[in-house]
Amino acid sequence: MLKRLSLIFAVALLPMLAVGLNAGAKPEVGDAVVLAATSDQAGAARLVHGLLSDSRYHLAPKRLDDALSSQIFDRYIEALDPQRMFFLASDIERFEAAYRTRLDDAIRGGRVDPAFAIYNVYADRVAERVAHARGLLEREFDFDTQDSWTFDREDADFFPDREALDDAWRRSVKNDALRLHLAGREHADIVRTLDRRYQSLGNRVAQTKGEDVFQTFMNAYATAIEPHTGYMTPRTSENFNISMRLSLEGIGAVLQNQQDFVVIRSMVPGGPAALSNRIRVGDRVVAVGQGDDGEMVDVVGWRLDDVVDMIRGPADSQVRLDILPASASVDGEPERVELIRQRVRLEEQAAQRQIIQAEGPEGSRRIGVIKLPTFYQDFEARRRNDPDYSSATRDVERLLGELREEGVDGVVVDLRNNGGGSLNEAIELTGLFIESGPVVQVRDASGRVDVHEDRSRRVAWEGPLAVLINRGSASASEIFAAAVQDYGRGIIIGEQSFGKGTVQNLIDLDRWPQNETPRFGQVKLTVAQFYRPAGGSTQHKGVVPDIGFPVTLDASEFGESSYDNALPWTQVDAAGFGRIGDFGPLLAQLRTMHEQRAAEDPEFQWLLEDIQEYRRQRERTELSLNAEVRRAERDRNEARRQARDEARRELGLAVNDRARADDGLQADERAITEDDDEDERPDPLLRESVNILADAIELLGRDPQLAARVHPRLDEGRWVQ
Repeated sequence: MLKRLSLIFAVALLPMLAVGLNAGAKPEVGDAVVLAATSDQAGAARLVHGLLSDSRYHLAPKRLDDALSSQIFDRYIEALDPQRMFFLASDIERFEAAYRTRLDDAIRGGRVDPAFAIYNVYADRVAERVAHARGLLEREFDFDTQDSWTFDREDADFFPDREALDDAWRRSVKNDALRLHLAGREHADIVRTLDRRYQSLGNRVAQTKGEDVFQTFMNAYATAIEPHTGYMTPRTSENFNISMRLSLEGIGAVLQNQQDFVVIRSMVPGGPAALSNRIRVGDRVVAVGQGDDGEMVDVVGWRLDDVVDMIRGPADSQVRLDILPASASVDGEPERVELIRQRVRLEEQAAQRQIIQAEGPEGSRRIGVIKLPTFYQDFEARRRNDPDYSSATRDVERLLGELREEGVDGVVVDLRNNGGGSLNEAIELTGLFIESGPVVQVRDASGRVDVHEDRSRRVAWEGPLAVLINRGSASASEIFAAAVQDYGRGIIIGEQSFGKGTVQNLIDLDRWPQNETPRFGQVKLTVAQFYRPAGGSTQHKGVVPDIGFPVTLDASEFGESSYDNALPWTQVDAAGFGRIGDFGPLLAQLRTMHEQRAAEDPEFQWLLEDIQEYRRQRERTELSLNAEVRRAERDRNEARRQARDEARRELGLAVNDRARADDGLQADERAITEDDDEDERPDPLLRESVNILADAIELLGRDPQLAARVHPRLDEGRWVQ
C-alpha cells in the first residue's frame, strides 16, 4: 500500500526493474531454481552491519540483537508477500521457529543463508499459485453469484491451509476474468490473456537473481533501522547514478517489458535510436549483438535489466539490434539496426518551462512555470571540473533567464512529486532567489550543527515567486520551499509536504577492500538531520503551505508520518538571517480570491469530487464478483466521465480523448501506443497556482503601502528587476 511504497529510481532505459536470472536463461514456470548466497554477499553483509551499528556513521544506529532480528524478519516477509497470497501460516510458523531471533547472529557472521532459504520456499509457493491460477481457467466462471473478493489483505493473517488459499485465488482470478468480461472480451480471449498474465508472473519470479534476494534482505535490515537507510547492489547503484547525472552512454531509448518482449517505450530526441529513423515506439528488441561481428544473442523472455546492460556501452562503440516492428506478428521477420552508442542526456527528466496566461479582472498576466522533477547533479563530472556537468540549478538559472527575456510577470516553481536529490543543488537553487544567507542547517550524529549558506550573491530572479508542493515533495524540495518561506521570498502553495528531514550519504562498500570492480554495492546511510533557517525541522511536519489545496493523500497513507520508525521532530536555534519580505498580510485576501475562483472552476470541483471518491474507495476492502453489480458501478463511472467530457466541450475546455473505461488489462498487456498521455490531462492545481500568483501581483500593484510591507523590492507597486 502507499505507506509502504519505497523510492523507485526512474532511469532511462530502465523505467521499471523486473527480476531475473542469468542473461539468456528463460526458465519455464515450475522450474526449480534454487538460489544461494555468495562469498561477496557474506562480506557485504558484515560491512553493512558495521555501518548500521556504529554511531560514527549512522545518525541513529541500532544494536543488532534479537529484537531487531524480529523486525528484520517481519519486514522481509512483508517485502516478499505483502498481501499474504503465497505463504501459508504453517510456512511462517516454521520460519519463525528457525529464524525470527537468529537473523542478528547470521548477519554479524556474514551468513545470509536464512534469506535464501525463505526466498526459495517463496519461489515454490509462487509456482504453486501460478499453476493453480492457470488451472482455474479451464472452466468458465459464473458471474451471477453473490461472490466477493477481498483485495486488501495487507493487515490480514496468512491463510491456515491450502484450501483457504485456493479459494482466495479463485476469487482473485474470477475478479481478473470479470474485469475483462465487462470490457467486452470473449471467453477464449479472456483465457488467453489471463494464462499469459499468470505465466509471466511465474517467469518473473523464476528469473530472480541472488543479488535481488540479497538486496531485499539487506533492505529489510536497513529500513528496520530507519526508513531512508537502504542497500543497493552494484547494478542498482549504477542506475541511481544515472538518475542523478541525467545522462548515460547508450542508444537513447526507454525500454519496457511487455510480456516476453522488451519494447521501445520512448526515445530521447537527438539520441542514436531516434536519429536512425528505423526504430519506432512499440517496436520489440528480439536480439542484441556487440560490435561489427559479435554474436546476435536472442533476448526474448529476458529480464529488462539484462537487456539494458547489453544495449548500454561506451560512447562511440557499436551495438546491433534485431527489431521486430510493432505492426509485425510475433513470427515476423526482424530488421537489423546498427547503432553507434553516444552519451545521451535525459532531457525529459530535466527542468522544463512553460508560460501560462492568467486572466484577471484587470487584464492578463504571463506567468512562467518551471517544473523540476528532481534535484539532480552529476557529482563525478563536477569533481573533475567538467564545464558541462548536469545540474538542476544551472538548468533552472538558464530557464529563468529565458523567462525574464520573454517578459513574464512572475514565476511558479513546480516541485510536486519531487522526492529530492542533491543537498548542494537545493542550496544553490535557493541562491537563485536570494542574495545570500543561510539556507539549511545540518545536525550530525555528534550534535554539531553546521549552517549551509548561499554565498554566490547572484540572483537569477528577483520578481514575484510561488512554489507549488504536494505530499510527494520531499527532502531537497522541502529545504528549498522552507527557505523560501522563512525568508518571505515567495508564496508556498499546495499540500503539506512529505516530511523527510534527514540527510543521506552513499557509502561505497568496495572502498575498504579496495575492489577494482564493483562487488559489494553501496549503503544509503542516514547521517544527519536538516533544519530550516528559522530552526524547525521539516521531519514529520514537512512544509505547511501558505495557501492550501485539497489533500489528496492522508498522512497515515503516505509521508514520513506513515513510517512506524521515523525519527522524531526536533529543532535547533535559528540561524542568523534577514527576512526579505512577509506575505502574511496578503494571505487572507489571496485565500478568499482562490476559494471564490475554485468554487466556479469546474475542473477544480471535479478534482474535489475525485478526491472524495478516492477516499470512499480507500475505505473498501472488498469487491463484488457479481457481473450486474459491477456493471452498474462501471456504468456510473463511465457516465460520470462522459458527462464531464460533454461539459468540457460545452465550456470550451480541453478533452482527453484517450481516456477510457477499465479495459481489464495490466500495463504490460496494453499496447504502448495506447497508454494515457499524462500531459493531456487537465491540471487545475497548476493553473490555480498561476492565478494565485497573478492575484498577488495585482493586489500589490494596487496598494503601495501593502506592497512595501510584503516585499522591499517593490517600488510604487512595481517589482524591481
